[in-house]
This record gives sequence, C-alpha cells and structure tokens, in this order.
Amino acid sequence: MRSVKVFSHHIKAGFLVLGALEAFLLAASVYAAAGIRLGSLEALSQGSPLWAKATLFAAVMGVSLIASGMYQNNLREGVLALGRRVVVGLLMGSLGLAVVVYAFPELYLGRGVMLLAGGLAFLGLLLSRLVFLTVTGQAGLQSRILVLGTGRRAEPLARLKDGAEGFCIDVVGYIRLGNETTCVPESRILEPGEETICQMARRLDVDELVVALEDRRNVLPVQDLLECRLNGTSVTELPTFLERETGKVKLDLIHPSWLTYMPGFFHRGVVRRVTKRFLDILGVLGLLPLAAPLMGLTALAILLESGAPVLFRQNRVGEGGRIFTLLKFRSMWTDAEKDGQARWAAEGDPRITPLGRSLRKFRLDELPQLFNILRGDMSFVGPRPERPEFEVDLRRDLPYYPERHLVKPGLTGWAQISYPYGASEKDAFEKLQYDLYYVKNFSLFLDLMILLQTAETVLWGKGAR
Repeated sequence: MRSVKVFSHHIKAGFLVLGALEAFLLAASVYAAAGIRLGSLEALSQGSPLWAKATLFAAVMGVSLIASGMYQNNLREGVLALGRRVVVGLLMGSLGLAVVVYAFPELYLGRGVMLLAGGLAFLGLLLSRLVFLTVTGQAGLQSRILVLGTGRRAEPLARLKDGAEGFCIDVVGYIRLGNETTCVPESRILEPGEETICQMARRLDVDELVVALEDRRNVLPVQDLLECRLNGTSVTELPTFLERETGKVKLDLIHPSWLTYMPGFFHRGVVRRVTKRFLDILGVLGLLPLAAPLMGLTALAILLESGAPVLFRQNRVGEGGRIFTLLKFRSMWTDAEKDGQARWAAEGDPRITPLGRSLRKFRLDELPQLFNILRGDMSFVGPRPERPEFEVDLRRDLPYYPERHLVKPGLTGWAQISYPYGASEKDAFEKLQYDLYYVKNFSLFLDLMILLQTAETVLWGKGAR
C-alpha cells in the first residue's frame, strides 16, 4: 500500500481511500434515515438543504472517528473491539453535533433521524472496515519491495514483511552485492545472474527498490539504479523508506549527511511558528473555561486524599535547552523523592497515590500545563519535556538528542501516541526516534493529526504510569 505525502507527513493511500468511502457512507446514512423515518427527503430540507446537514454529519463524525483511533496504521482488532471504537466515535460525534446545532439551529436533523442515521452509520462503518482489513491483507494490494543488500542494514526490512505489524508491504527478495554478511533469510536471497537489476525488478513487478547496502564503495550499481528510476521503479534509501513506513527516524541507520541533505529539520519559517503560537493561545483560552470546573474538582480531590500542595512544580528542559518550571497536579506522595534522587516512573510505582493513578490514566494531571502553554514555555504539540537530571545521560548516550530541542516541548506529541510510556534510557531512545520524525516533518496538519489521536490515548487510558 503506497504512502501519500500530505504536508510533509506520510499517510497510507489506502486510509485516504477508506476515509473518503466512510465519509460517503456517513452522508448516505443521513439520506437513508430521512427516507426511512420521514418517507421524503424534502421533509428534512427545512431550514437548510439536506446535503448541508449530511455533509456536517459526515465531517463531525469523521473527526470523532479519527479521535477514537479508527485510522491508525497498526490497527488490527477483532470485531468487538472495532465495534467499541465505532460506538465511541459516533457518541463523541453526537456531542459535537449537538454543540454545532445549538449555534446553528437550522442544521438540526431531528432526534429520530439522528438515531437512525447513527445506527445505519454503525453498520456501514463496521462492514466497510472489515472489508478493508480483509482486502488490504491480500498480496495484490501490498507494495512489492526489492531490497539491495543482505547485511545488517537490510535486516529490519525482514520484520516488515507480509504486512506484519500493520505494514502493507511485500518484500519479494534481497539482492546480494559484494561480500556482505547475510542477516536475512537465505531463502529470500535472489541472484541476478545475467539479468540487470532493472530487468529483475521488471520481471518481479516491483514497485520500489530499497538500497540497504552496508558499504557502497565500488559496489553500488549507480547505472542500474538510474535505469530503474527512468523505467518507473522508485529507488529509495533505507532510512528514508523506514521513516516513511514506521513514522520514526531510525537512529541506528542514519549518518550526519542524511540529516544534512534531507528536507526538514531546519525549515522552521517565521509564519509557521507565529501561526502555531497563535493557535496555542487561542486553544488555551478556549479550553480554560471548559477545564476550570474539572481542575477545581481535581484540586479538591487531591486535598482530601493527601493534603497540600495540590500543584507539583518541576524543572524541565525546553526549546533551545532552556530550563522552565513545569506545572502538574500532584499525583505522587509528598515524600516521593525525599532523598533527592531523580527516578523514572515505573509500572506499579509505589510513589503514586491511588487518586494519582486515575489522574495519570486519563492525563488529568497534565491540565495545569495549559498555563505553561499560555506562558510560551510549551506548545500543545511537541516532544515531551525531560528533566535536566535525565538529560545529562541522555545527551551523552543518545545520538542527535539535542535536535529534539529545535521546537517547543508539547503537552502531547508524536512519540506519545506512537509509543508506550517511557521509563528507561532504552525507551527514551525509541521515543527520540519518533520525536525526530516530528521535528523533521513538523506541520500544522501533523499537529492536528496528533491532537485527534491523543483523544484516543486519553479515551482508552493507554500508556499511563
């Protein structure tokens, strides 16, 4: 399944097709519900035309389905779990529609039509998703990949074979060049013989040739690769291919020149930064009135459970390495680090209070960071800010770690929705790869996608400790 680049972010083409199909199903469910309930489409066209109401229904429900996690690349769930996501998405969408209709009464559908449209949408979405998951697993719809190389750099591609882990690719084989060690299955190695690489690619009906050689000196068949490109077969370097397919920058496979020449990282225009800051301020001012009652109840619950202080202040590292004070609702006992030793949060951490576990599960402890965003210390989206005590070791041990400070830290981020909670340097390494993908491919569109998928993380309480 090929990827399409949308504002620097790679999205599977199949999901774009699926999104368009499901938007049509959502709109069609309104027409069907009007016909069944009222016996006439004209009866529902009072105030606003029916197409406007159907379009609004499809748009709001579509956004809610994204927020419920229906468009994740790695979504592979059973019918019950899938149905639960659809139900949650439709319920959230109903609340969103209620808000819109309150402001624009002429778009009101009617309770009977709304309920019937929701039921029809549920059936249509569930059916379309099951068909999609079945069809995308067929070999004919997978991207056919031919790999140039059989050594250590080619090994990660073996794990992406046959659509495993949600990757719809089919590695048709590996071509050995030079004296590379073999780190891929011998049965998958192809010998060109008298064929050129381009002829082999054409015979195997290959969509893309991935260059994964350990050492290119005196081995890289430049003329063959050029011929492949001229004949319509894509030629891609391994780090670029894996970045596109996995949504992260593979630090163990890149070199400084890749960062230097690849687009991204340093394209941070003033207009983009000013727009992001404006949207951050607008978002905080819109959320604070809604969040204030919840924040008040949370503060009261903390006081009743373990007393003052309610807020927890901690130094974190922000944009450009600047230290700032992060605000959170206190979720640990007051003597959590009485010896002054900084520690990672662990699974079942005894320092966390019973109330704190619930706050962390649904990210309610992060609400005071709205004031950090208002002050300009943070943004809604960006790499999560780390403690200075941990950064000393992380900067020393992890390559390219300082590059994550090219943007403001965020309340949520690409790493947070893509990887479980990090509680070690190994986890920090994995999350850094996602953070660098965000820094490299930053756009307001990617921010919007992250915010929508963060709603799914909060809804299902994923990754909290």
